Amino acid sequence: MQAWGQHKHECPFLKKVHPRVVPDAARMLCRLILRLEHGGDLIRGYYTEHGSRKFRDLMSHYAEIKNDPMRLEHLDSLHAVLTDMMAESPSTVPNKTELMSIYGRLITNGFNILDAEMNSIATAIYLGVSITDHSCQPNAVATFEGNELHVHAIEDMECLDWSKIFISYIDLLNTPEQRRLDLKEHYYFLCVCSKCTDAKESKEMLAALCPNRNCGAGISVDRNNCPRCDAGISPKLRNAFNEAMTLTRHNLENMKDVAYLDVCKVCLDKQTGVFHPLNVWYVKTLDAAFEAAIEVGKWSDALDYGQRLLPGFRKYHGPWNPLLGLLHMKLGKIQLYEGHSKEALHHLEEAQRILTVTHGRDHRLLTEQLYVLVLQARQEAH
Repeated sequence: MQAWGQHKHECPFLKKVHPRVVPDAARMLCRLILRLEHGGDLIRGYYTEHGSRKFRDLMSHYAEIKNDPMRLEHLDSLHAVLTDMMAESPSTVPNKTELMSIYGRLITNGFNILDAEMNSIATAIYLGVSITDHSCQPNAVATFEGNELHVHAIEDMECLDWSKIFISYIDLLNTPEQRRLDLKEHYYFLCVCSKCTDAKESKEMLAALCPNRNCGAGISVDRNNCPRCDAGISPKLRNAFNEAMTLTRHNLENMKDVAYLDVCKVCLDKQTGVFHPLNVWYVKTLDAAFEAAIEVGKWSDALDYGQRLLPGFRKYHGPWNPLLGLLHMKLGKIQLYEGHSKEALHHLEEAQRILTVTHGRDHRLLTEQLYVLVLQARQEAH
């Protein structure tokens, strides 16, 4: 009934343009306009007993959007769709100034609703939780149970102070330069967190492997020697690194939606002995290869990639991140399937330790999946 309450206002407009499919962003904007028209502007989202926010309290970033050609082009296309949909009720469509302020509040305050495996499945605005700021080194994570959002602390806090609670708005598996660019383009602010202002962060994320096998340090190919062991950096290594970087970036960019195992293997072959194990592009390639191997049922390959992926995930996502917990869970599940019950138990218990913090012990991911796997692994391991 709750879904019908939300849908009944948009239904006539969707029927008008049927069988054409309305883009998700246009439908979300339509729904938001109708919600505001039917009293939604008075709704408060509470983040404490007395602290609350209404839709108009959210930042619209009107000035920034007005000077953003890509966003203006997107808004123009949405305006055209809405005008067509709502032709029989033209007064419902806000004027362009008002529409821009609604659009701005939506794109900079919307949350991606995630499924159990942290895949984006929808977008929504949570008025109360929108008060949380961003950090690339967050002390809290946002997870979902259906469309219900939960914010879980991943560090001890002296008291509940929302001005000191930070979540990550973006993918942390990127260099500081890319993270800052993403935040500036999508949220209109420059991140000055400790990770973004640390000069060593970019160097580590783009490191080559020292040619001295007994060293193992991460190096910059712009240098002439390894700073740890003084091994020389040859033009051959420099060229191999640059070629592998170009190939990897090109292929991962083209595989944003679907990763192909054979392409991932080509990239990993090029990276072997050239990229440091904590090079972010090596970690990204392993991540893509791991998911691709699972997709085609190549379990031994998936185990290999997943094990090699753990150090990079732990470093860049942090020890209390849902993605790290899910990686352990997937590894444990595969090992259980392959008959490696002791190894499976280790990963599943590690997943339980992390996901209990990030999701809560009563989340369906744990009660319906993880606890069952842990029990099975314990029975088979003893």
